[in-house]
Amino acid sequence: MNLNLAGKTAVVTGASRGIGLATVRTLIDEGVQVMGAARTVTPELKETGAHAVAADLSTAEGVAALIDGALAELGGIDLLVNNVGGGDEAALGFLDADDTQWTRMFDINVLATVRATRAALPSLIERRGAIVNISSTVARTPAGIPATYSSAKAALTTLGKSLAEEFGPRGVRVNTISPGLVRTSVYEDPDGPIGKMAAAAGVGLADFIQQIAKGQNITTGRMSEAEEVAALIAFLLSDVAGNITGADYVIDGGTIKTV
Repeated sequence: MNLNLAGKTAVVTGASRGIGLATVRTLIDEGVQVMGAARTVTPELKETGAHAVAADLSTAEGVAALIDGALAELGGIDLLVNNVGGGDEAALGFLDADDTQWTRMFDINVLATVRATRAALPSLIERRGAIVNISSTVARTPAGIPATYSSAKAALTTLGKSLAEEFGPRGVRVNTISPGLVRTSVYEDPDGPIGKMAAAAGVGLADFIQQIAKGQNITTGRMSEAEEVAALIAFLLSDVAGNITGADYVIDGGTIKTV
């Protein structure tokens, strides 16, 4: 299938690893000029050939610098992938998370998307572009997940629907992707949010991950790969998906069993 993305321009946030890095690679393979942003520019991101930018996307200043830079460097924005998310506070239980943690979680998971989208929309409207926001299945199944994280992702999913409704008549498509478990480096980092959850439970990281996978009863028996999510992102950004907007695509190996 020819996605006809060659010659387009794109901004991808949270691009240094995982889904973001896989998305940058996929879009570049499709002939897209990509600006990839992350707090830390990794060697892997540099090697993609993307315009790599270091920015703290949890702040208004960081997002503004990114979009201003993209408009100047790329000459305009056709495609926006709001992938940045997570946060160390994801490991905190409700009684341990104060207002500062809640604010931080919404800054990185919701307001980063709000700010990037708001800044990029004039160009996206002019070019009749497309946006994909990366949420999570925890927006639909929050049980057992810290409230800060699941609430932020639920807000992000709702935001996508609202944006699609408001800007669809102006030529901009907005869709959401909600991955379940995805095999990324976050599951190997003992200091990351999953590692902290494992430590809080008094369980080794490898055993904790196995417990998570088993507990989710994944139909396919495995996590999704970041490249699989990236392929879905590229499809939704393309004109092949030209009449798809306001949708929330779940990619979770069949974890969610309900209709």
